[in-house]
Amino acid sequence: MAPISPIAVPDLPPEVQKVLDEFVLSAKEAFSDQACSLVLFGSAAEGKLRPASDVNLLVVISTFEQSHADRLRQPLRVAESAIQLRPMFLLRDEVAVASRVFAPKFADIIRRRVILFGDDPFASLSIPRDAEIRQLNQQSLNLTLRLRAAYVSRSLREEQLTRFIAGTLGPLRTLSAAILELESRSSMSPQAAFERLGAELKLPQWPDTLALLAAAHESRLLPAGSAAQVLFQLLEFLRGTTVRVEALSSEVRRESV
Repeated sequence: MAPISPIAVPDLPPEVQKVLDEFVLSAKEAFSDQACSLVLFGSAAEGKLRPASDVNLLVVISTFEQSHADRLRQPLRVAESAIQLRPMFLLRDEVAVASRVFAPKFADIIRRRVILFGDDPFASLSIPRDAEIRQLNQQSLNLTLRLRAAYVSRSLREEQLTRFIAGTLGPLRTLSAAILELESRSSMSPQAAFERLGAELKLPQWPDTLALLAAAHESRLLPAGSAAQVLFQLLEFLRGTTVRVEALSSEVRRESV
């Protein structure tokens, strides 16, 4: 996967922007000359932040020293509570290794990132195609196993099942975007890729499922009796994605012969 240029700073809700700005300033002051880059990624970087969405931030530093990290404890607790800030602290010399170990996640960061401070740690970084495909297989199976277990344990408590389903939306969208990009399609947003892939898999009542998923994500509520329906539709979706990822794996194996 070739590097992609970072996108422009999006318009964020004023309250989110304020807290984010304050945290960025606190991080720069806490780590001082050890702070290399602060990178916003995910839905916030696209300008598609929703009320229930996390604000994802990658903090790249040269060293992780206790005294410096301690200075950021209180600002982080405030930001976690106020805007659901979810930071990842990564050493500069760990970026390349992390991109191979967590290939799909870092491929998504490369697709959707905004540089808030410092240089771009992904300017010349590319994700190994075979590593991303291999881990997409793992992610697809892991999501399948988690959904099955959630149904067995929570199906009589629809509000709990709905919350669990809502929590899988981010990984499902990211998985969809990665599959379509690896199939040499043009890059698209995770939400658009998720909608398109479900349509291509010809899942029954897919538009209705999308509407229910949007409701689950926004309010953590679904009409009575519909949570199980949505969960089993997602299991069918994942069966389809597994077939698509296996086709990509076969392609990589042929190329390596």
